[in-house]
Amino acid sequence: MSKKKILFIVNPISGTDKKRNIRRIIRENLDGERFEYKVKFTEYAGHAAELAKEASAAGCDIVAAVGGDGTVNEVARSLTHSQAALGIVPCGSGNGLARHLQIPLDTAGAIRILNADAVRSLDYGIINGMPFFCTCGVGFDAFVSHKFAESGKRGPLSYIENTLREGLSYQPDNYIIEDENGTVRYKAFLIACANASQYGNNAYIAPHASMEDGLMDIIVMEPFSTLESAQVALQLFNNTLLDNKHVKTFRARKVRITRSKEGAVHCDGEPLITGNTIDVEMVPQSINIVVNPDAKVRTANIINSFAERINEWAVERSEQLKRGIKDTKRRNHILIERIKKL
Repeated sequence: MSKKKILFIVNPISGTDKKRNIRRIIRENLDGERFEYKVKFTEYAGHAAELAKEASAAGCDIVAAVGGDGTVNEVARSLTHSQAALGIVPCGSGNGLARHLQIPLDTAGAIRILNADAVRSLDYGIINGMPFFCTCGVGFDAFVSHKFAESGKRGPLSYIENTLREGLSYQPDNYIIEDENGTVRYKAFLIACANASQYGNNAYIAPHASMEDGLMDIIVMEPFSTLESAQVALQLFNNTLLDNKHVKTFRARKVRITRSKEGAVHCDGEPLITGNTIDVEMVPQSINIVVNPDAKVRTANIINSFAERINEWAVERSEQLKRGIKDTKRRNHILIERIKKL
């Protein structure tokens, strides 16, 4: 029986330092009796998409993205409606799609998942013509994503910093949402359209979202007071956001969101500037993805969630220190304040 072919596409500058020994880790953990593989490193923006398209056209069975969310999404967008399956070796700080699919965050563990060759045909979404795989939306999360991109800094600490700073001044907008069931109007802090359960970093915006039902979960977060912000943050990270009285949710195959003026939207955390009309729709079972065959249904557990977050921040801090980041006191202060809010 011929071996299946895997191409590992590695972004050498995105995400964390987990890719440093990627060739050795692949060699030690991939089943060489079942798979043959190649490793290619990206050299410029958009290169991952080109490599993925070429691999798919050449009959490659699995194209594995090794990098952060940006690399994963770039590869995934090139594999929709193809026979090739997306493999995920998460090396970023958010890892939203990997976390939803319960792909191990350690590189060796993620590669061993590929050995099971468990491929499912899953849904993806489109926002104003741009594919997304986890979430997209308008409002505060899009606003922060735009500020986050402008800052040029990556990682959860930088995201928290931008969230805390910008959240104090952000003003909710008025929205009209149209779907197959009619039209509703909301004044909202944010509107998220979720194919998967979380943004990344275990921030669960849509705890019950499925990538196999052909529907997106629409989450409308109505305005809340400053005193309630800590509760909202806690519920976001302990998987109980839908219990909040300011959160409304429904499911749809296709929606049109109209706002008062043009501005930022986000597509899997990447900011885009669009007009006042945003069209979002699901494309059912149109991307093949290697999944974790042993994935289990998650339950809300505040202690485990809190411990996991602290561990991730500790790893992030260690990697930042290794790279020589100097503003230690300021970042530690941000971390401490965030932990207090939890």
